[in-house]
Amino acid sequence: MTDTQAAPCMLQAWQFAEAELRGFLRHQLHDADAADDLLHEVFLKAMRQGGRFCQIDNARAWLFQVARNALVDLQRATRPSDPLSDDLPAMDEESAPVEALADCLPLTLASLSADDRDAIEQCELGGLSQVEYAELRGLKLPTAKSRIQRARTRLRAALVAHCGVRFDAQTGAVCCHVPRDCSVKPQD
Repeated sequence: MTDTQAAPCMLQAWQFAEAELRGFLRHQLHDADAADDLLHEVFLKAMRQGGRFCQIDNARAWLFQVARNALVDLQRATRPSDPLSDDLPAMDEESAPVEALADCLPLTLASLSADDRDAIEQCELGGLSQVEYAELRGLKLPTAKSRIQRARTRLRAALVAHCGVRFDAQTGAVCCHVPRDCSVKPQD
């Protein structure tokens, strides 16, 4: 038996679960044709398992997991996306946004106060821990932590204002960067 031939145990499991899977998918999709298409995909994935399907402990659970995964894949593929704003600048083919952000970061750092710049350079760029930074600067640990946190907050605001950086609301990670003129004035 090849991997593309259905094992008897797969056909038996399919016979018991097919109607329930079809009902589940139709309930989730509210579209009988789309549900049948996904059901066909699940069947093909099960069939590709060949003789290995017989080694699955709970065939019904496996089939439902494959169906749920196929459902999620379909929903991701058909999820509407936000249209791009018409006022976005045209992409300069010679300079990638990452390069523009890399150019903007040193200028933005230079725009921070000396204390903020020092905290960012030592801890974020230099790799010092907060404890090491506190010892280096002769600060109590809570004071050092506050200084570092304030510096991060100010750097974040400056990146938004000067570099067009946007942060993901849930993770706080940089999600987007719209290149801007990064000419910012340094502070002292």
